[in-house]
Amino acid sequence: MLTRAFRVTDKLGNALLRISAWGAMTMAEQAAYLKNGIIGLLVTLWQLVAGMLVFVFRDVLGRFFGIVLGTARRTRQTAQQAYEVTQDVVESTVERRQERMAQRAQEAQLTTKVAQDPLLAQNRALSAFAVLLLIALLFFVVMETNEDDPSPFPGGGAVQWPQGEDTPVPTAIFPTQTPTATPIPDPLKVGGSIVYTLRENGQTDIWAINVGGGSDPIRLTNSPVDERDPAWSPDGKQIAFASNQDGNWELYLLAIDTGTITRLTYSQGFEGAPTWSPDGEWIAYEGYYADTEDLDIYLINSDPARAAEEGSFRVTFTPGPDIEPAWRPGAGRHIAFTSWRTGNRDIYLLSLDEGDAQAINLTPTTATNENYPSWSHDGSRIAYSAVANGVEGVYVIPVDAAIRTPYLIGRGKMPAWAPNDGSLIYALDYGTQSQLIAGAIGGFGAATDAIALLHRATDPHWTQASLPQVLLDRGGVPIDPDAAGPLYVEEARLQATGLYGMAPLNNVVAPQPFLSARVNDSFEALRLKVLEKAGYDFFGSLEDAFWPQNRPPDPGEPRENWHYAGRAIAFSRDLVNADSPTQVEIVREDSEINIYWQVYLRVAEPAQNGALGEPLRELPWDFAARASGDAQVYEQGGRIKDDVPAGYYIDLTQLAADYGWDRLPALRTWQYNFGAIQFWEFVKTDGLSWEQAMLELYNPSEYQNFLTSETPIPTPPPLPTASPTPEIFRSPTPIPPDL
Repeated sequence: MLTRAFRVTDKLGNALLRISAWGAMTMAEQAAYLKNGIIGLLVTLWQLVAGMLVFVFRDVLGRFFGIVLGTARRTRQTAQQAYEVTQDVVESTVERRQERMAQRAQEAQLTTKVAQDPLLAQNRALSAFAVLLLIALLFFVVMETNEDDPSPFPGGGAVQWPQGEDTPVPTAIFPTQTPTATPIPDPLKVGGSIVYTLRENGQTDIWAINVGGGSDPIRLTNSPVDERDPAWSPDGKQIAFASNQDGNWELYLLAIDTGTITRLTYSQGFEGAPTWSPDGEWIAYEGYYADTEDLDIYLINSDPARAAEEGSFRVTFTPGPDIEPAWRPGAGRHIAFTSWRTGNRDIYLLSLDEGDAQAINLTPTTATNENYPSWSHDGSRIAYSAVANGVEGVYVIPVDAAIRTPYLIGRGKMPAWAPNDGSLIYALDYGTQSQLIAGAIGGFGAATDAIALLHRATDPHWTQASLPQVLLDRGGVPIDPDAAGPLYVEEARLQATGLYGMAPLNNVVAPQPFLSARVNDSFEALRLKVLEKAGYDFFGSLEDAFWPQNRPPDPGEPRENWHYAGRAIAFSRDLVNADSPTQVEIVREDSEINIYWQVYLRVAEPAQNGALGEPLRELPWDFAARASGDAQVYEQGGRIKDDVPAGYYIDLTQLAADYGWDRLPALRTWQYNFGAIQFWEFVKTDGLSWEQAMLELYNPSEYQNFLTSETPIPTPPPLPTASPTPEIFRSPTPIPPDL
């Protein structure tokens, strides 16, 4: 048995060596037709091996190879094209083998026949069977590798191996579904019209645009003061809005077809953010009056005659600002609104049947401030905007669900529903401009469309009704001539040196009351506007303006400071620590990776009856709490105050931005270094880098000397004195840098 196994192994090894040698020689000769030649040669070898096996094993394996030969004949028919390519090589090989077989037959007739050992015949059979298996394996590998790479044949075709009619077609375990064309919804194809507020040239007006109609925006108001908070009536024929065109903030109604404006409220106080009841008979709004000194939700009849006769009705009584009401569609017995009543800004649901004490907090979060609720037309969902991780986004929650899980629609603020509830319109700011984004309901960023506007937009509201043709024919109202001109003109002139000089600030008390001649005119215009809005000359006294080169920055302030370029102003930072009521309130605003500060300035006491300014809607930041002894509060740089201060304020940050003066973000160390907070500074860069701004005042050698030389520490600047009543004038003669 061991001898037989050894012989079988020996024969198998010899067969493998011979096949390998022959295959290498054939591949070298037929490299250009590798795949095609292999197929043809395999067919020929199949015939030769079958003939040899028939000769050797005609008694033992006759029946088996009969089947094999039948299979070979069918295979030969399917590979006929491949066989024709290599026919010349095969015919020469067959002719040589036939001559050798004939020669061996003649020699066999002259040679004495010797009976073979039966064991030798069996070994030969095993060797031949092993060779057959190897050839079959090689044939299978060639066919599998050729399946996805059809071989080129003369005529440009490819071999197509036919499949028998009785062979079933395999099916995939996980069949791939054929995708169907799904139309992407266009949020603006719903139609209707959108009304919104646009801030331009330092004041706000109300505009409207037809949705999907290809029309241009239409101006609806044009007074030189502010109109805002527009809200469509249910029938789309009127717009309720707030304005201070008659002094303090009141509610007005605008007839969309005629343009007629009717005053709805008459009070010594503040009214804003109107919303209509589903039947159009009532209007809910936020109001602030002297007897309560708190923002609350009120109701008033939408008929001016009944409103004057009946007055308004207060529906919220909990301390803390209640703002931005939104009336629920349907029966009209519920109002959603924003409130600070728990120290965090959340959205509440008020039932007019149950009262304010039973109001439900729909967004009970502690780290997120929600605002601007807006109802879907079926009354099942509320959209709102909220700031999460410094990014303001639009969210939607189901109101009546057991678990109210919000989902994000997109980045933006102040959402309003489309008439079919299939999409939302909301504002997205970029730079000094805005886009009205129409986002389809169903996921973040799904099928959005946009209306690009040239200025900042707020308060969009969408109605099913289109703008009347008479309004379109009229083209809206023209801009008021008093608001048409620029807010300021910078009259900068170059000196003989090719540089700009410094301009004095008129009657301004400051250590160095000068600014670059490139920005002083905008500052003077801003100063007059603040005097008009606040009732006193706040910028008549500055903590800092221009810094000469020998003045070092304060601890925590950057070396590349805009004061050196004459493009920065700073009011007194100590105003936030004054006795209550403080003149300045600071509201923290997280914006992505930066922290900014919104500055609110309290108006003069004689105007605290609502004649100037408006009440605060935000909880200010308490910097003094850093010294309270609470380690956590110190590490946070302070905390928000417990209550919103009473009284009327103006948004100083917004006014400064109207005149090109921007706020600075807090530096990274602001929690521990008070000088890095920077809420007291405004800069006017005009798009220049700090180096470019410095080179407007200094030649390159002076600039390089400033960067490389050590700056001596001067004596502290004198403290600012009381603000005088300004006598505004302008000196036409610029003064060189450093006086």
